[in-house]
Amino acid sequence: MSILFDEIPSLDLADFTSGSAEQKAAFVKKLSEAYENIGFVAIKNHGLNQDLQDRLYKSIKDFFSLPDEVKTNYEHPEIGFQRGYTGKGKEHAKGRNTGDLKEFFHVGQELSEIPEGDSVKEEYPSNVWPEEIPEFKDAATEAFQTLEKAGKAMLRAIAISLELEEDYFEDKVAYGNSILRQIHYFPIENPEEVPDDAVRAAEHGDINLITLLMGASADGLQVLRKDGKWIPITALPDQLVVNVGDMLERLTNKKLKSTIHRVVNPPRELMNTSRYSIPFFMHPRSEMDLTCLESCISEENPKQFEDATAGEFLDERLRELGLKK
Repeated sequence: MSILFDEIPSLDLADFTSGSAEQKAAFVKKLSEAYENIGFVAIKNHGLNQDLQDRLYKSIKDFFSLPDEVKTNYEHPEIGFQRGYTGKGKEHAKGRNTGDLKEFFHVGQELSEIPEGDSVKEEYPSNVWPEEIPEFKDAATEAFQTLEKAGKAMLRAIAISLELEEDYFEDKVAYGNSILRQIHYFPIENPEEVPDDAVRAAEHGDINLITLLMGASADGLQVLRKDGKWIPITALPDQLVVNVGDMLERLTNKKLKSTIHRVVNPPRELMNTSRYSIPFFMHPRSEMDLTCLESCISEENPKQFEDATAGEFLDERLRELGLKK
C-alpha cells in the first residue's frame, strides 16, 4: 500500500530491543511501512545521550574553527578521503560538477578494536586524530560505537521485516566499513561569490545500508516524497533520523526505498551562519554480496540491479562523487 507521509514516522527503538512480543512486532510493521514508502524514520532510545552529543559537537566545532592550513594537515586524498579531513567544496553529488558548500571529517573503525587475523584489519586505513583537539578522539570513538550498536538493532528489525533470520546482517556488518562523518556547512559571507547552483548538499541518495543522523544544529534537511514534493525532515532533540541507503535498496530490489534528500541553503540573510551535522553511514564489510534477494524479485518487480559486492559498489560511487580517481 502506497502512503504519502507529511512527516517522517517516529518510533521507539526500546519497543524492539526490550519490549513485549507485541511491541516488537508493531515496531517492525511500522518500520517496514515507512521504509517501503518514504525510506526515513525518527527513533528515540537509541543510546546516544545528550552529554556525548554535546562533547562531540564541541570537539568538531573546535576543529572546524582551526585555520584551513592546519585542517589540511589531516587531509588524505590518497585514500579517497575515507579518513580525516575533506576540504571545502571537494565533494559533489552524483551527476553534478559543482561542489557542495561543506567540509567534513571522517572517522572509521579503530583498528585496535578489530581482532587479529580479520581481513578487514589490513583493508581499512588508520583513523586520523587532530592533535590540536585532544578530546576529539574519545568523543568520536564513543559516538561511533554507540551508533553502530543502534544500527545493528535497526538491521535486526529490518531483517525480520524482510522475513529473513533476525541475525541476517550480523556477520555482514561485524567490523563493517562504516563512517562517522562530521560535517560543517561553512558560512558564506558573500553569496554572490559562489556559483548560482551551489548548495549545502545537493540532492542525493546515501551509498550505505542505513544512515543514522543525530540532530543537526540548524534546519535545512529535506526529503523527496514519491509524489515529487520536498518535505522538511525534523527530529526532536532525543531522536535520531534513520534512513535507507542505496546498498539496502539494491539488496531488496527497491522494496525498501533509498529516498533522495538534500540540505538546502538558508535564507540569504543567514548564509553567513554555520550548520553542523553528524551522520553515521553504516556500511557492511566489503565482501557482502548485494545480489538482490530472491524474495524481493517477482513478475511485478523483476530484478533491477546487476550483481555486485558492497566493496565494488562503494568504489564506483566514490568515483562518481569525485572523492576517488
